[in-house]
Amino acid sequence: MKIGIIGLGLMGGSFALAIKKKYKDRDEDLEIIGYDHNPQHCLEAIELNIADKIADDITELYELDLIIIAIPVDSIIKVIQELKDVSKNTTIVDFGSTKEKIVNSIPKEIRENFVAAHPMTGTENFGPKAADRKLYKGKIVVLCNVEENSKEHLLKAKRVFQDLGMKILYMDAKEHDVHAAYISHMPHAVSFALANAVMAQQNPKDILAMAGGGFRSMSRTAKSSPTMWLDIFKQNRDNLIESVECFIKEMQIFNEYAKKEDWEAMNQWILNANKLHEIL
Repeated sequence: MKIGIIGLGLMGGSFALAIKKKYKDRDEDLEIIGYDHNPQHCLEAIELNIADKIADDITELYELDLIIIAIPVDSIIKVIQELKDVSKNTTIVDFGSTKEKIVNSIPKEIRENFVAAHPMTGTENFGPKAADRKLYKGKIVVLCNVEENSKEHLLKAKRVFQDLGMKILYMDAKEHDVHAAYISHMPHAVSFALANAVMAQQNPKDILAMAGGGFRSMSRTAKSSPTMWLDIFKQNRDNLIESVECFIKEMQIFNEYAKKEDWEAMNQWILNANKLHEIL
């Protein structure tokens, strides 16, 4: 199999390392062709054995078996316009964290080829050096609007994700974006807000000297790439606003209980939150 990876950072690099390990273990031939606008990423991808070679032009990917697009979501919309002339046998899979605008932007010439996917994984780190071949194992991948894919391309994408050890869920793109706002996009906004709240204090270094596991866990994603997250926030703006307003409402409830010293009501509020982990 020949696979092209557009974007050689955390997601694309981790995919390459994982699939290389899997196919090597099965004695299958595999070639990874990388494509990235960042020259440093290209150099590092070769050094780290993420890619076997680097394509100078996107047209070099047109006849491959599979193309993975692992770049910021606004860039995905732009780059898929350059893929209209790929082979009918080439399966295209995007890893974008938003789905509705991407799905609506897919050129009709490649709609059957194009599998819209969101692997529910990642870290706060970015770039080829952040790549981790275990990033996808045991995680969920959401496939959206698969009724618009040909059977051949959908099966190929599913087989690859199963090779990575992922669990596959199916969802409408619009529904996906609503859910993603609550379980991914809004929590990242909260993490950024938490970090800014501490940094706004007079002596943030003194405060952070006391930081334990809870703070570190909640603020970890505040290290995430601004470029990537601005794109996500823009594309899922309406759903994000709704989820943030829901979160603010809960914080206002907490604040009212604290002001009124209504500890019994606050206890019930916390107990209700505890129920989340009965579902998880």
